[in-house]
Amino acid sequence: MTNARDLRTQFPPLELPAQLVRDLLRFNPWWQGKPGAALPSTRRTLVSMIKRRLDQRLAPIVVVRGPRQIGKTTAQLQLIEQMLAEGVRPDRIFRIQFDELSSLRGIDEPILQIVEWYEETMLKRTLNEAARAGEAAILFFDEIQNLSDWAPQLKSLVDNATVQAVVTGSSALRIELGRDSLAGRITTIEAGTLSLTEIGQFRGLDMPAAFLPDNGLEPLTRQGFWQELREHGARHAAMRDATFQAFSERGSFPLAHSAANIPWPQVADQLNETVIRRVIQHDLRLGERGRRRDAALLEELFRLSCRYIGQAPDNGLFAREAQRALQANVGVVRVQQYMKFLSNSLLLRLIEPLEIRLKKKHGAAKLCLVDHGLRASWLQEVIPLAPDQLAAAPELYDLAGRIAESVVGATLLTINGLDVAHFPARPMEPEVDYVLTIGTLRIPMEVKYRRRINGWAETEGLRAFLEKTVYHAPFGILVTQSDEATVTDPRIVCVPLSSLMMLR
Repeated sequence: MTNARDLRTQFPPLELPAQLVRDLLRFNPWWQGKPGAALPSTRRTLVSMIKRRLDQRLAPIVVVRGPRQIGKTTAQLQLIEQMLAEGVRPDRIFRIQFDELSSLRGIDEPILQIVEWYEETMLKRTLNEAARAGEAAILFFDEIQNLSDWAPQLKSLVDNATVQAVVTGSSALRIELGRDSLAGRITTIEAGTLSLTEIGQFRGLDMPAAFLPDNGLEPLTRQGFWQELREHGARHAAMRDATFQAFSERGSFPLAHSAANIPWPQVADQLNETVIRRVIQHDLRLGERGRRRDAALLEELFRLSCRYIGQAPDNGLFAREAQRALQANVGVVRVQQYMKFLSNSLLLRLIEPLEIRLKKKHGAAKLCLVDHGLRASWLQEVIPLAPDQLAAAPELYDLAGRIAESVVGATLLTINGLDVAHFPARPMEPEVDYVLTIGTLRIPMEVKYRRRINGWAETEGLRAFLEKTVYHAPFGILVTQSDEATVTDPRIVCVPLSSLMMLR
């Protein structure tokens, strides 16, 4: 029988390239008793969401996906700092950032090899030995989608070792492909830009905690919950409105509020450079088998998406618009593919039409930007959403309404596990802006971002949807501009947009 000493002789310790080892030591300064990078004092709720899922141990892998520059890396580092302060041994925590790490080139199965090096060099035991001793390791993998075969390696790792991993990524497509092969092994957090609650924290305003707990969708199925949300917003109207005004002016990327003293044009330039151009010219430029995508077409389609925000334009329209702008032959199929690429970057979200009784979908996808601040920065056109500011520019009401509709969609999509669709107009059935599907229930939501609400005309879509028993709709929600808006139909709850954003 071969003993352990013979095995160590046969298989000497794994050696990694010297530069990669230096990179790993730089990513994990706590191994050497050194401090990490200075971090912001303000923490996103994302930190507690990740920690809660690690503590619950429902799955070995926590996947956090969201657009660039929303604080995913910062949340990782803040959580590590918290864990170290709580007494977790430094050698139990391992972190690596895969974003353009050139020292990984030429290494087969880099995740498995690096983890093996970590076991031998830092942990001084296997992952399973550490877990059996009650000191399981926690692995943090940042921007993991940059590895083409990350999912099979991670699957092999968690299938053969008792370990927890936190995985972040800014590509919905690549992360989604990985999720397919990791079914049953992951729990996913949809990380959006700052919530209204978090903007208040960044601004030093005393905003209350998020109204929707991070523990399921059941509250959303109760009409009383939405009535309580409306009352909650009204009780905190002063702080809510001050925070919403900051959101109206700058959107919801962390940079826009951590640098609140810097003029908006400079912040806008930085958002264009580090978010939009980074995605279009780097993340999306390289396609399958090394084929390069047309950056000019990607930019034009993003510009058109900003123009048609909150609407559901046909791909044929976008093809014609792109042909005129670029003086090139642009087909509908190509537009459809490129729009999916933009959606996969998580800067733009495509909300599909509601599918009922397995009927074929009718209508195009609705366009929602992850943040209206990107529209303001890219088009250099600031459209106010705060009621007082908008009242001074009544000619902008229609455009502000479409932007408000996009804000609603972006907010709903950050609620983990929530199925969101839109309901295009059909014969004898008017359009409904959004439909939330929770189990067998469907909750229609209409956005009417106006100073005055005509209760009968403005609720036609909601009432028609509620009256169709096949839709299983217990009540409807009308998203309004202010607390004063009311309707007489007891099945419909009016919620101001600013209060709706207090959900998270």
